[in-house]
Amino acid sequence: MIKLTFALVRRPELTREAFQAYWFEKHAPLVASVKDVLRIRRYVQTHSLPAEISADLRRARGGPEGFDGVAQLWWDSLEDMAASASDPEAAKAGRLLLEDERRFIDLARSPLWWGEEKVIF
Repeated sequence: MIKLTFALVRRPELTREAFQAYWFEKHAPLVASVKDVLRIRRYVQTHSLPAEISADLRRARGGPEGFDGVAQLWWDSLEDMAASASDPEAAKAGRLLLEDERRFIDLARSPLWWGEEKVIF
């Protein structure tokens, strides 16, 4: 499985609660609406708990500030994921998602990366 992991930081004018509500109630259905054209097999949102819950652990480990959430998307293979690159409908769907992401995500502070999932147990 090929996985896209996206560590999300909210736009500064949004509270964590407003960010997470928009992400779950508005953006998630939008992703679901284009999953077939983009060949997305699975989409999972992990919403952060209040920052104070993780503060002691973060400080003890010398870690950076946390994220407001993590999105993970799966494709069956690199070939399957890449197949949508030449599809005009997939390009349109990708633009639609990016346009919506700009409404609630601070994209410059939200790293994303591709990886190959290796299940251990």
